[in-house]
This record gives sequence, C-alpha cells and structure tokens, in this order.
Amino acid sequence: MDEIVALYGEHGRPVGSAPRSRVRAENLHHGATAIVVLDPAGRLYVHRRTDTKDVFPGMYDVCAGGVLLADEDPYDGAVREVAEELGVTGMPLTPIFTGRYSDEHTSYTAFGYVVEGYDGAISWQPEEVAWGDWWELAEIVRRLDDPLWPLVPDSRALVGPWLRERGGQVAE
Repeated sequence: MDEIVALYGEHGRPVGSAPRSRVRAENLHHGATAIVVLDPAGRLYVHRRTDTKDVFPGMYDVCAGGVLLADEDPYDGAVREVAEELGVTGMPLTPIFTGRYSDEHTSYTAFGYVVEGYDGAISWQPEEVAWGDWWELAEIVRRLDDPLWPLVPDSRALVGPWLRERGGQVAE
C-alpha cells in the first residue's frame, strides 16, 4: 500500500498530499521527523540503515524518523516513527529544531525531537535498521567532521548543529 504523505510549502506548513511513490519519484517537498534518542548516560543511539532503504541505503543515522502522513501532526508522527523504527515508547519527545533539507534524493521540512533518558529495550524495524548501538556524543561530534564517515547527509546538516551544541555542553 502506497502511504499518502503530507506535502509542505516553503513556510513549513502542509499544502497538500501525494502518494509516497510520487513524492520519491518527483522529489516533492514533504514533511518528515527526526528523533534523537539519548540514554540516561547521555549516549546517543546510532543505527545503520538497511541496504533496501529508498533513500540513503546502508548509511549511518543519528536519528530515527520518517515521512509525515497526510493530516498527521509532526509530534504524533515523531511518536509513531520512533516506536516503529526503534521500539521506543512511553517517553516524552522535546522539540529541538525545525529546518528544511533538499538534495537530488529528497526534499523536506524536518521536525526534530529528542528523547532523553531512555533506558528500555531497542527493537529494530527490520525493513529500516540493519544495526545499531549506543555511542558517546563526543565520538559522534568528532565524526561529523569526517566526510568519509557514511552518515546520511540530511542528519549531518539538520541534526549536526544541535549535536555540536549539545556536545559542547557535555564537554564543559
């Protein structure tokens, strides 16, 4: 079944909807979520995307997330996505950024959130996640400057500044 995805305009608000296949084929600007998950020690969950993902297959990511469905509130979409992708439930999500990202593969308005202090089990969605583990924030911040580290470019661009700021706070 082809999901119906929320299309977003230049001012970060919904302007319509389209089937996911059309969004991908025409690189239509849509809404999406990005959720950073931190454990009680402040480590961040990093995962490698499956080789079958439609965008950035096999690359590392520092957040869970996905497209917003038609008429879906960004917070509700983030709760849905982090539960589906990593099995993280029952935790509040705090907004950390809203931003736009576009390249030849994808174009979207991102709604970023953080889950802090998660100490439950991680349960991967097998279609989405091939591997994952908890990483020290300082290691992730160090790798942001390594162009050879295969991190998805949208997370590097959108979540990277927040990670750097957070990493600076951790190091103090």
